[in-house]
Amino acid sequence: MALNPFFTQGTSSEQGLIQSLINEQLRMYGVEVYYLPRKYVTKKTVIKEVIQSKFDNAYPIEAYVNTYDGYEGQGTILSKFGVQPLNDLTLIISKERYENYISPLIKNLPNIELSTRPKEGDLIWFPLGDRLFEIKFVEHEQPFYQLQKTYVYELRCELFRYEDEIIDTDVETIDDNIKENGYIQTLTLVGIGSTANALTTIHNGGLQFIQLINDGFDYESDPIVAISSAPTGGKTASALAFANSGLGISSVVIVNPGFGYTRPPGISFISTTGSGGIATVGIGTTGTVGIVTITSGGSGYTTAPVITFSGAPGGGTTATGFSILSGNAISAIYITNAGSGYASVPTITVAAPNTLGTGNYLFNEVITGSSSGATARVKNWTASTKNLQVGIITGSFVSGEAITGSESGAVYAFYSAETQDLVDPYAQNDVIEINADDILDFTQRNPFGEP
Repeated sequence: MALNPFFTQGTSSEQGLIQSLINEQLRMYGVEVYYLPRKYVTKKTVIKEVIQSKFDNAYPIEAYVNTYDGYEGQGTILSKFGVQPLNDLTLIISKERYENYISPLIKNLPNIELSTRPKEGDLIWFPLGDRLFEIKFVEHEQPFYQLQKTYVYELRCELFRYEDEIIDTDVETIDDNIKENGYIQTLTLVGIGSTANALTTIHNGGLQFIQLINDGFDYESDPIVAISSAPTGGKTASALAFANSGLGISSVVIVNPGFGYTRPPGISFISTTGSGGIATVGIGTTGTVGIVTITSGGSGYTTAPVITFSGAPGGGTTATGFSILSGNAISAIYITNAGSGYASVPTITVAAPNTLGTGNYLFNEVITGSSSGATARVKNWTASTKNLQVGIITGSFVSGEAITGSESGAVYAFYSAETQDLVDPYAQNDVIEINADDILDFTQRNPFGEP
C-alpha cells in the first residue's frame, strides 16, 4: 500500500469541515450577487446557435470577488462601434451552496439545459456598480482536490452585452439594467378623443372646383396659386398647390372659394423652380360652399378623419373636402369641390376619433398590433404623454390600430413611431450616415469608383 494507512486521506468529515469553513468565509468576506440561469427559448438545430434567450429567475448567493484589485480586461474603450466597456470579473461561489440551493430550484424549469453546475452563458448580477456579467468559463478544479474533493466554482465573467434577450426577474435592480439597452422605438399612442366640429357658409358665384390639366415639371417646392380677382363686391378665392419634389404638381385644393364670380377666373402657378403647371377653374353660379371654419379641432385622431357635407337639394352638387391633422387634432379643412345649388348652409360632419384608451402597460410585457400583428416588448410607459418605449420589435405597427398589452390588458391606438433610438446616447447611426452621404454617394452600386 503506497499511502500511510495510519493517516486518513479525505474522509467525509474532513471534507465537510473544509466545505463549512469555505462557506463561512464566503459569507464573511463575499458579496451577495444574483445568479440568473439562461433559458434557451430558440436554438438552431445544426450549429446549436442560440437565437433567443430568456432570464426570468434570479437567485441570491454569496460570492467572493477574486479580482480584488479591480476589473480585468481592456476596460472602457472607444472603438468603431462606439464607447464599449470591456470589463472582466472573477467570482468564487460555494459548490455545496449551488448544488443544494440553486440546482433543486432550476432543474425542473423549462429550457434549462444544465442545472447541476453553473454553466457558461448564465448571468451574474454584481451589486457593486449594478452590472450584469456573463459567465464565460466555469473552473471547478481550483483549489486542486484538497482532501480528494473540490469545494468551489470559479466563475470567469465578462460584462454582459445585451442583444435583445428577455430579462424579467421581478427584481427591479436587475431588470432596470435593460430598460435603456438594445434598439428602442418610441411609440406615440392616443387615448379616447373628442370629435372635431366645423361650419361653413354659402355664396353665389364661388369657385366650385380646380381641375389640373398639366402638372408641369421641376417643382422643388409647392408653388403659389394666383387666382384672378373677383368682381366688385365679391371675394377673391384662394387655393393651395402641392408638388412632388423635383417633379410636377400633385394636387390643387380650394382654401376659400370666394364669391361673386360671373365667369371662371384665371389661375396660374408661381414658382422660382418649376414651370408648366396648368389648371382650369369651374364656378358654381348658385349656392356654393364658402370658407370652412373649424370651431373645434377635436382630439385623439390617429389619421385624418373623413369630412362629409350634407347633400345639395334637387339637381345640385354635393360639396367634398378633406381634413389635415396637426398632432392629434384637425388643423385645416380644404375643399376639393365647393358644390352648387345649396339653398341653405350645409352641415359638416367629421368622423369620430379613436375610442380606445385604458390601462397602463407593464414592463417587459408583449404588446400586439390588432391589424398588423406586429409585436414588441415594453421598456417604459409614460401615461401622461402616452409615449411607449419598446424593444425586440417584430413587424411594423399601422397607424390607428389598437395596441394591446398581453398582461395588463391596456389598449390604446397607435399614432406614430420614432424609429431613431433616442434613449441610447451612443446610437448615432443615422447621424453618421447623413454626414457620410456628403462624402460618399451610397445610392451607387460602388460608391468608391466606377462599377
